Amino acid sequence: MCGFVGYVNQKDVPTNTINSMADRIKHRGPDDEAFFHDEQAVMGFRRLSIIDLAHGKQPMYNRDQTKVLTFNGEIYNYQEIRADLQKLGYEFQTDVDSEVLIHGYDAWGPKLLDRLRGMYAFAIYDKTKNEVFGARDHFGIKPMYYYDDGETFLWASEIKAFLEHPNFKKEFNEALLPIHLSFEFIPSRDTMFKNVYKVLPGQYFIHHANGETETHRYYKFNYDHIDNSQTVEEDAKKIRGIVDESVKTHMIADVEVGSFLSSGIDSSYVLNEASKLKPIQSFSLGFKNSKYSELSWSTEFAKEIKQKNTPLYMTGDDYFDILPTIMYYMDEPLSNPSAMQLYYLSKGTRESVKVALSGEGADEFFGGYNTYLEAIPFERYQKWVPKGIRKMLGGIAEKFPRFHGRRFLVRGAQPLSERYYRVNYVFDYHDRNKILKNPSLNQDAGAYTKHFFDDVKGLDEMTQMQYFDINTWLPYDILHKADRMSMANSLEVRTPLVDKEVAKFAATMPVKTRIHTDETKVSLRAAAEAELPERVAKKEKMGFPSPIATWIKTEPYKSRIIEAFNSDVAQKFFNTDALMDILHEHINGKSSMQKIFTIYTFILWYEVYFPEDTTAKTVDLVHRTQI
Repeated sequence: MCGFVGYVNQKDVPTNTINSMADRIKHRGPDDEAFFHDEQAVMGFRRLSIIDLAHGKQPMYNRDQTKVLTFNGEIYNYQEIRADLQKLGYEFQTDVDSEVLIHGYDAWGPKLLDRLRGMYAFAIYDKTKNEVFGARDHFGIKPMYYYDDGETFLWASEIKAFLEHPNFKKEFNEALLPIHLSFEFIPSRDTMFKNVYKVLPGQYFIHHANGETETHRYYKFNYDHIDNSQTVEEDAKKIRGIVDESVKTHMIADVEVGSFLSSGIDSSYVLNEASKLKPIQSFSLGFKNSKYSELSWSTEFAKEIKQKNTPLYMTGDDYFDILPTIMYYMDEPLSNPSAMQLYYLSKGTRESVKVALSGEGADEFFGGYNTYLEAIPFERYQKWVPKGIRKMLGGIAEKFPRFHGRRFLVRGAQPLSERYYRVNYVFDYHDRNKILKNPSLNQDAGAYTKHFFDDVKGLDEMTQMQYFDINTWLPYDILHKADRMSMANSLEVRTPLVDKEVAKFAATMPVKTRIHTDETKVSLRAAAEAELPERVAKKEKMGFPSPIATWIKTEPYKSRIIEAFNSDVAQKFFNTDALMDILHEHINGKSSMQKIFTIYTFILWYEVYFPEDTTAKTVDLVHRTQI
């Protein structure tokens, strides 16, 4: 697990620039560093050693030294690919998976990607063609960005590395602020920095010698092979086999592997399967004297399966004090409140192990979010009430804000691409108009992501929701924060349920084996019941709860938010009176936590990354000077 940086055709750039870029992401690889440079390209690498600790140094070369690799991640089927390459005459000098990539690209070019199973991002510089090839794994577990303004081309594992390059023009992409306020992330290749782009999940790019950059998708999850003949019993049996095999695959390492553990089914199932292979230590986070703490559940389960569990704790001061640092590591603003818990969980875990398993992905692939259940009444409503009447009823309901059924009737008149709650997840269009200093920037969030629903428009609404989440919520929120918060602490997190083979099976499951009228993850729970105590397998989803909604109402945290809501950043982008109204509503009993937190974290992020535009009173000097 590592981090990498690079750039091309920058002859007047100081030679130590690549070192400074690599130092920016030292947290991703504190064990080693190395560099490559010739007249056309410069590459840097930071290593966190997990497999073949004594070897595997990067940058790594092919057999005739014409191609150079930097790689971040794990290739879980590298031994199979290695055997295929040996049959082609390739000789291997190490037992690391990275050598499979450089020889595999030499042998098959971009077709190598069709053979890979793992989490990865890597860049290969071809000396003979003077071009750069970069690729990212199927689901976006590992990050990769590039900066391309037509003159300068840079790439890196994290955006912050670009700050050290003299030709990087740091510009805030204000046009995307309304999109961030809707989703809490940017669900596209664009970022909050102009000319900085994500390499999308399942995508690769080639930057040519003439300065042009082309991108291609080699993988995109789809539901083209749903098998409606499958039953819950059959699918549960298959899930047991697939999860067992995936966990075994994700346990390969030359260092000790631990596991995160909450009170829920996903992490419990992963830990249970891992414990069959060898003793494994788990780590759980909670809050002292808090109803939000899951520690009693996780500790009891670990005891039941005779595995050691390490409880970790955090306070309100821990939570709020670390927020500016979190925004620095996150690269872009992300207002998922669980990120801070994940940071402290990773920090505590790293004191004992270098690698930890986690349960991300089960909700998206197996149908675990309660919001999927709302498709049932809406599909019935759409079936029995003509579209024209639904529109008329929705229009009437909008005029009566206190009418009990108003929300259902208004949403029932909308297509799913506008109605789904992850669209306009934080602020809807009207709310954004109220809070934005420049309302002309406002965009239709539904139109921004409608293409995801168009991809699966012939399928049922539950499946469309899952497809949307797999292609947006999973990579841009869940996996993004998992990578940043763990790697900020030099911890490798592996996700056995976000896996090529798991997804391949999940794509065949009909709705009836994923979700019932009042139950989510039906087949996964059935599979887990054969392995776990019933109270764990049947436990209702809690997410990653925290007392933040209560903390916001109390001192000293309320004062911090008030200060931020009246800061120069707030005045630059928002109607501060409207922000204060939202805070007061929350204090007086109307739940607006996510709205408050989204604005607050954006302000902190902006103060960290654009300190030249602000007095940065909200962020202390230590955090500001990181930039």
